[in-house]
Amino acid sequence: MKLNFKAILISACLLPALYGSTALAAEAGTALKNDTLRKEPYADAKTAGSFKRGDNLQILKKQGAWLQVKTTKTTGWVRLLSVKRGTSTAGNQTAGILAAASGRAGTGQVVSTTGVRGLSEQELKAAKFNESEIKTMESYTQSANDGRNFASAGKLKPIAFANLKAAKGTAQ
Repeated sequence: MKLNFKAILISACLLPALYGSTALAAEAGTALKNDTLRKEPYADAKTAGSFKRGDNLQILKKQGAWLQVKTTKTTGWVRLLSVKRGTSTAGNQTAGILAAASGRAGTGQVVSTTGVRGLSEQELKAAKFNESEIKTMESYTQSANDGRNFASAGKLKPIAFANLKAAKGTAQ
């Protein structure tokens, strides 16, 4: 029986990579607050378990604004903002949680956030302008008249709020 040395070599190289890929994909995390784990990445999904603030978690996967995490007892989905990526030591855990809760993380003590939480540094650096996607997004815009027609077709009625005034130049 003649063995193909090249096929064996390729298999030997790929097998550890394929077998170990799930272990390498996991990332350490720390719970920022007590929260509930869900069986699926939806707010109304069934409960899979829970964890407490400060618990060490293993981040398995990210999907939108949800992280699939593994605790010492179970695996489930939790909102991204409930988990701090990386581990914390006992000395900096309380300070880190307080900084995250107050919005005063970092050395400048700036209380400001952006909508990019959950994106990795590589994803942000690799981002590129895509004119066709912008045009697609802009194609979804509707005029005020289209909105009124939609509301009328759905038999929706306007509600006036006394404390809200229309801005100049906008449709009422």
